[in-house]
Parts: sequence; structure tokens; C-alpha cells
Amino acid sequence: MSAIENLLSGVDDTRAWQEDLYRDLHSHPELSHQEHRTSEKIAERLKALGFTTTSGIGGTGVVGVLENGDGPVVLLRADMDALPVRETTGLDYASDVTSTNDEGDEVPVAHACGHDVHVTCLLGAADIFSHHTADWHGTLIALFQPAEETGDGARGMVDDNLAGIVPQPDVALAQHVLAFPSGQVGTQPGPVLSAADSVRVTVYGRGGHGSMPQATIDPVVLGALIAIRLNIVVSREVAPTDTAVLTVGSLVAGTKSNVIADHAILQLNLRTYNDATRTRMIAAIERIVKAECEASDSPKPPEFEYFDRFPLTSNDDDITAKVADAFAQPFGDRAITLGQQTASEDFSDIPNALGVPYTYWGIGGTDTSLYAKAEKAGRVNEDIPVNHSPNFAPVIQPTLDTGTAAMITAAAAWLIVS
Repeated sequence: MSAIENLLSGVDDTRAWQEDLYRDLHSHPELSHQEHRTSEKIAERLKALGFTTTSGIGGTGVVGVLENGDGPVVLLRADMDALPVRETTGLDYASDVTSTNDEGDEVPVAHACGHDVHVTCLLGAADIFSHHTADWHGTLIALFQPAEETGDGARGMVDDNLAGIVPQPDVALAQHVLAFPSGQVGTQPGPVLSAADSVRVTVYGRGGHGSMPQATIDPVVLGALIAIRLNIVVSREVAPTDTAVLTVGSLVAGTKSNVIADHAILQLNLRTYNDATRTRMIAAIERIVKAECEASDSPKPPEFEYFDRFPLTSNDDDITAKVADAFAQPFGDRAITLGQQTASEDFSDIPNALGVPYTYWGIGGTDTSLYAKAEKAGRVNEDIPVNHSPNFAPVIQPTLDTGTAAMITAAAAWLIVS
């Protein structure tokens, strides 16, 4: 049996406790920056496996380092946080947790994005590498990141001296469970996840009585005109060969039917795959908003607040090719091309700050028979719950086995040196 075959055989030994751990994590989700129970469980298991473990990085982040002689240094990352979503899966291990968010409101909490899968798979890979040290050499870094959903968890770990805590990696690797057939793994060179920016725009009018519009400047009309104009930015200012999304997710103004308000607030979200398009779209947003305010004779200039900003995830071509080649043998025709995804992530903040090349791949989490049925009926978008849906919950198997094997296989492409 080859070294990689020996490592992958370890999945049989970890499967039972991984499934139990996954159910436990799924039923005990924690919001961003509140992952205390999760990080304690992670640190406890890493220490038991012989990893040098540091907790509390960036608040609740955990890092384990396992040195096994000379050789490459590989960083494997998983995110830990859950979402303010009320789970509707009906599973016997579904979450009924509530928590207090940053605004002081009580909200439901669920692992509606699959980060419980990521934690379970990385811990499984860490276990297998720790029990098969004869099959590899080098250093393995298992990094568990908080607050991916708020886009500041990776940067928080970097700012909390991550570079001084871990040895300098040669490569950084990460994965995400997605709503395609369980058992598949998908790689993608170059841009794979979009950059994301949210913008809160406040525009000003002059309030007054609904019966006397001539004495007012109506911010509802102003906001509506802005929303219409913004919805043609992509179709008229972005090249058809470039992919971008601009959504006006919220337009709020006023409190009563016969009162014209004095301001309106729009909330926008944009997704882009290169810096030039991102810069162009932001400039277009500000240009259009300012022009519409001037056309409406707005008494005050508009205000722009940028938040929930995520970097572009752009995979290194050579690193991705190496991982794709490694996936070919154990996964066969289940190894696919992922394609660009319009979701966003902050993982790349870590390798970018450390000056390390990286790749980020996807694993399927949907029951294969359900997916095939929906695909045949042309109803994948309607019938298959996607990440952040209250009904999103990956099937346990073969999702966990696949995710664990993918992390082992990718890391072993560096750690097994013939």
C-alpha cells in the first residue's frame, strides 16, 4: 500500500467519531466571534493528537502545529461560525439555538453554510496525519478561523500575530461544502470566489406633508430612481465577458402614508472577479447616486458607508493544478471543474498576508439521488437548498468522508515526497 493509500485508509478509523462530532457541532452552532464552545472542542482534540496548540487568536481562532521532521509546511484551514438563521431541515440533530447578536437582539442560529462540515473534516485529517507519521514528513498547520461570515475573522487572526505563531507555510489550502452532489470535489484555477462589497447609501430630501409634495424633495422618488439606474450598471458598464453582480437589497424611507420623509437609505451589494471591475462599479455607484441627488436638488450630499467587504479568492494556477492532479486518482470522475462561484470568502486574507500561494476547492453536500431527480426535472435551483438557506444541511455521508479525504490528498501532495 502506498503512503497516500495508507493515509486515506485512516478515514475508516475516524468516520464514527467524525459523524458524532458533526451532529454535535450542527446542533450547537455559534455566531461569528462567539465560537467559544467550538474552539474549546477543537483545541482539546488537537492537544490530544499531539499538536502544539494556540487558542484565542483573533478572539476565538485556534491553530495546531504538528512537526514531523524536515519538509514542506502545509496550512489547512477551516472556518467555524454559524449564521443568524432559523433551521427548518427537520433533522433530529437540527439546531434550536438562539443567541444575542452584536446589536443586542436575540436571533436564531444555525450552521446553514456548512462550517460544521469544514471543522469536522479538518479535525479528521489532523487525526489521520497524527497517527500515520511514517507516511509523510514536514509540518502540518491546522487553522480554525472564526467569523468568516462577517468577513473579518481571517484579518483578525493575521492582526493578532498569526505570522509569529505558526511557521512560514509553503502553501495554504481550504475547501467549502456546496450544493452539488455529495462525493464530488471541484477545483478551479484563477478567480474562484468573487470579491464582495456592501454599501449603505443615505440620500437626503426635504420632508413634509403628503398632500403638499411641491414643498418637499421626496427621498422615496430619489431612492427609486437611483435603484433603477444602478440596475443597469452591469448591463451597460461591465463588459459582457466579465462577470459581476450589483443588487439593491434594501430601500427604506418614511414611517407613514401621508408623510414625505427627509431621507432614504439604500443597501447595495456588489460581486466582482477583478480589481478593475470592482473599482469601476464602485465609481459608477457613487457617480449615479451623486448625479441623481443633484438632479433632485437634494439639500445635502449623499453618504456612503462600505461594510462586509470580502477579498477576491483567486487560486494560484500551479498550486491548483497540483491539487487537481492529486484528486484525480482517489476521486476519479468525481473530481470536476468547479467553475467561478459568486459567493465570497475571507480565507485569502491569510495566505495573502503570509505571502503564500493557495488554492480553494469545493466539495458536494447534496444527496446524489435528490440532485439527479431535480436536475432531470430542470428544478435544481428550486428544489436543492443552497448555502445560507434555512433548509441547508449537507448529507453526512459521503460528504464527511469526501471532505476529509480531499484535505488529506491535497496536503499529501506536498507532505509525501518520494
